[in-house]
Amino acid sequence: MVLKKLFGSAVLAGLIMGGAATAEAKDPLTLQLKWVTQAQFAGYYVAKEKGFYDAEDLDVTIKAGGPDINPSQVIAGGGADVVVDWMPSALATREKGVPLVNIAQFFQKSGMMLTCRKDSGIKTPADFKDKTLGVWFGGNEYPFLNWMNKLGLKTDGSAGGVKVLKQGFNVDPLLQKQADCVSTMTYNEYWQVIDGGLKAKDLVTFQYEKEGVATLEDGLYTLDKSLQDPAMVANILGIEFDIAEAPEDLARFVRASQKGWDWAVKNPKDSVKIVLANDTTGAQTEKHQLRMMKEIAKLVGKNPKGTGWLDDAAADRTVETLMSGGSDPVITKKPEGAWTHAIIEKAGM
Repeated sequence: MVLKKLFGSAVLAGLIMGGAATAEAKDPLTLQLKWVTQAQFAGYYVAKEKGFYDAEDLDVTIKAGGPDINPSQVIAGGGADVVVDWMPSALATREKGVPLVNIAQFFQKSGMMLTCRKDSGIKTPADFKDKTLGVWFGGNEYPFLNWMNKLGLKTDGSAGGVKVLKQGFNVDPLLQKQADCVSTMTYNEYWQVIDGGLKAKDLVTFQYEKEGVATLEDGLYTLDKSLQDPAMVANILGIEFDIAEAPEDLARFVRASQKGWDWAVKNPKDSVKIVLANDTTGAQTEKHQLRMMKEIAKLVGKNPKGTGWLDDAAADRTVETLMSGGSDPVITKKPEGAWTHAIIEKAGM
């Protein structure tokens, strides 16, 4: 931050708290992931392992997610400074009163899809009628519900609609014929289906991207107060301050993360080794993670304005998708201030 340039972070803290400090430590920052340690988050683990965060004077703690962890709830409760979340979940949470703001968008495309058994008779989305579909919840259900709204299919299990099976984070319902389709990601669960014994020729897949209902997935979010607090501090100290320049710590974090993702995409094998070294569960395999890393690289893609740049048109399409599709839209109004380019622009300075 500009204030840090003037005073140093430790001195600034002393001024605010009424104390004094002479030494400057690395700025702590906690990142909450959306899911468990895997190649989906390789860029952040690479940035930490390769010293990109250290070089930016940051002490970054990366917290793995899991089936019982909702990133939006974690940051709302003060458990993280930045979270990885999907835009549908973030916008729905924002409308409910938790002011999440997107500060970078590393996944440019959606990897979400429904994977169906061909022997279910499903050939097109019109065939979902009266079928059982596995759906992830915890914020991941919003794109699906919107899609069903657009198709005119009720999700309450009534005749002529679809029966929603609350899916765990596995593909057992499909393998055991408890569901006709299940939610999968191109980089993860689809390959679990293949490893489970079904072949590609036994399956029909519907990618949200190709069905015109894709929404933005893994982005970085913080609370709007993290963008405003520096201005408040400046006011306390009587210093004129440009809010666009205020969150320098977040800009440094995004800049280091950009380097991490660029390195991870170019070095998939070494990135997977770094991911596996951080997997305390020992549940991941090198074969699966390498396959995942190669698919993740396709989603990160290349943005002319740089890795992690949020495309406004893509964000607007996400908003439009979430607001359309029937009488029960995911969000009811266009959000104000739900994303900013200030951080990533500062990161590029």
